[in-house]
Amino acid sequence: MPDVAENMQLSTELTAALRLQRAACLAHPVPTLAERKRDLHTLQRFIRDHKEALCAAISADYGNRSRHETLLAEIFPAIDGIAHVLKHLKKWMRPQRRGVDWRSFPGARNRVMPQPLGVVGVIVPWNFPVNLSLVPLTYIFAAGNRAMVKMSENSRHLARLLIDTMPAYFPPEKLQFFDETGGVGMEFSQLPFDHLLFTGSGQTGRAVMAAAARNLCPVTLELGGKAPAIVCADFDVRTAAERILFVKFLNAGQICTCVDHAWLPEASIPAFVEHARAIVPTRYPRLDTPDYTSIIDEAAFERLLQALDEARARGAQVISLLPGPAYDRATRKIAPHIVLDAPEDSLLLTREIFGPILPLRGYARLDTVIDSINAGPRPLAIYPFSNKTDTVQLLIDRVMSGGVSVNDALYHVGQHDLPFGGVGESGMGHYHGVEGFHTFSKLRPVFYQARYSALKLLWPPYGKLASRVLAFLTR
Repeated sequence: MPDVAENMQLSTELTAALRLQRAACLAHPVPTLAERKRDLHTLQRFIRDHKEALCAAISADYGNRSRHETLLAEIFPAIDGIAHVLKHLKKWMRPQRRGVDWRSFPGARNRVMPQPLGVVGVIVPWNFPVNLSLVPLTYIFAAGNRAMVKMSENSRHLARLLIDTMPAYFPPEKLQFFDETGGVGMEFSQLPFDHLLFTGSGQTGRAVMAAAARNLCPVTLELGGKAPAIVCADFDVRTAAERILFVKFLNAGQICTCVDHAWLPEASIPAFVEHARAIVPTRYPRLDTPDYTSIIDEAAFERLLQALDEARARGAQVISLLPGPAYDRATRKIAPHIVLDAPEDSLLLTREIFGPILPLRGYARLDTVIDSINAGPRPLAIYPFSNKTDTVQLLIDRVMSGGVSVNDALYHVGQHDLPFGGVGESGMGHYHGVEGFHTFSKLRPVFYQARYSALKLLWPPYGKLASRVLAFLTR
């Protein structure tokens, strides 16, 4: 832990960085379209220039992170997302025409002008650290802002790469990255930013929001929760298994929008397990394949093993889906698992799993599933699997969540033109798409009075004319 002197030095460094960026904002408050596009092209160029180094740094932080998963889930979405924003930015920046009450304000005009907020703080988690730092920066820069980004303590190699290489692309008054060396996160969240974006756990999110509240700093919180897949009786079990298992074991399940657990009709569970036993070994033939990602650190590794041990001790059936050992401490890899009959109050069913363990839960009536999900915190996502439009809409209407992917999982997050965000305990606010541009903009209302103001008729002293006008307006 840092001592008092180190905390003071850290606070001074962070405050100085914010002061530098705020001064730059005041000197040039509204960057032009050309300047914003230049920033976006520069960010895109940085990603392309350092694609392999980014993959290697993230893998070093994990112990082993599949290069292909990094390219698929982090590098490609960041590059492609910038292209999407470049295509739409001119339209997003246009002032919006708004209506005027002609009876009170004849000849006047209303506009809403998107303008930069100023300096945005970003607190990044370790699980997708390129995606969750550079994708937000896309919208922050598109809205004309400057940014300070705090990386995770579990992303030390990546943080060093970004701190060392990014200054060649952006000056410090535009963008700065910070490593987590102990105490940085709390100091960072106490800064008077113009907006603060946090992605991480609900527990830490509460602390960040409380710290930001002291400055009345608006926050966007992207948290997590127990996102369920709901497989309905009409949907092919094999297809559901193929899709759910891909998402569940991507990044070894360390995804905030991962399928936390799956509901199936009681009669479909044996078939799902049989398909899982066949599917998973074809994707990951052995535990030490480089295609399968390690658990991020020792604490997370032990937490997952403890949850498996507790479920097993309480009568659950724990099924490892790979031949050989179920885990390897040296590489912090845990084989993909399915768990049947986990107790309602077990760790696996009460806490977000965030690992390669899929509890299956059986149901006889869909209402049971709806009631169970609604009895807990609202999840970041739900994943209904059904070919019946009415059934899908029923689940969308009756189970609130941050987002929805129908007949698959996770992919709503990858849509550039859909907002991404939670609801309730899974978060607040959105980014991605035009909503991301709006999140990091002040949608500023501007009223333009006409040459002649009709309200002059209502200036005091009030007389018969004012009475007649007000009688007309309130009739």
